[in-house]
Amino acid sequence: MSDYQRILVVSTRADAAEVARVRAGIGSSAVVITAPTADGKRIVQGLGHTAHPEVVLAPVRFPDVDRGHRLDEVVRRHAVADRFRDVVVVADPSTITLLLRVLAPDQLPTSGPVTEVGLPRGPRPVPLGRAAAAGVALALLVFLLSAVVPVWSLPALAAVVGLGLLTLPTRRWLGLSVLIAVAVALGVSLLAIAGSARFPGAW
Repeated sequence: MSDYQRILVVSTRADAAEVARVRAGIGSSAVVITAPTADGKRIVQGLGHTAHPEVVLAPVRFPDVDRGHRLDEVVRRHAVADRFRDVVVVADPSTITLLLRVLAPDQLPTSGPVTEVGLPRGPRPVPLGRAAAAGVALALLVFLLSAVVPVWSLPALAAVVGLGLLTLPTRRWLGLSVLIAVAVALGVSLLAIAGSARFPGAW
């Protein structure tokens, strides 16, 4: 199942209240690209993020035929660098109109100064290495607490949390990570039990 990467297109005519709303809604990892203009600088300062100036976003009086495609290309380049962060584009209204015609042909600028576009993306990949390491850590924790906590309780609790996260589309990758960690912890525990049975006194 695919979800969407947020592209927030902000007009240089946005007022302080609109800019504050955008700032409150984006994550710390968001990337901001802007036209290298005074109006663009004002918006970026209100967003509180370091900006990446892009000359192609600067307003022009007589746009080339392929200007919309060049705008689309620069936005997608920043988006593809990390598909799981927000991208904020700051430009003048005319540039935004050309950009949206290519980036989102079915979506024209809204009546307000901020337009949100969603670019389809695949699900976030599961970090198998970290999940396996977490499973080993969980197995060690189970052994350390086995005298005071039932051996099955921690893996069962983790499995419930993982299953719960699977129901949240944006956290499904984390739920899979937790379930993989539980499976690794059970595997390590079984190997440890088998080893202690074969070599009594090893644990």
